[in-house]
Amino acid sequence: QVQLVESGGGLVQAGGSLRLSCGFSGLTFSPYAVGWFRQAPGNEREFVIIITWLGGTTYQSDSVKGRFTISRDNAKNTVYLQMNSLKPEDTAVYFCAAKQRYSGLMTYRETYDFWGQGTQVTVSS
Repeated sequence: QVQLVESGGGLVQAGGSLRLSCGFSGLTFSPYAVGWFRQAPGNEREFVIIITWLGGTTYQSDSVKGRFTISRDNAKNTVYLQMNSLKPEDTAVYFCAAKQRYSGLMTYRETYDFWGQGTQVTVSS
């Protein structure tokens, strides 16, 4: 059984930082990519940032460029999301996601095979 478990969410003031973690288990093979999406109330789940598991190539949305960084620890099957200079508009539930195969559609949530349960990030103004 594949599991993705997020941790590290919480409440922070604007301009502050948080680090999210996502540990995964149960995959037969290494994933092609692991990353993060987020969903604010009333909005659709949107792409944030991802990293390819073997090559370490990253893709990120324009809204987080220069502020969010993703990294991975292959030995621990864990990815990390370092979020700096947080803004109130970053408030959302953050979901970890993994895809097993390359599809060329790195920002499309429909192409991800496995999801975590989500962790709440709230940024106060």
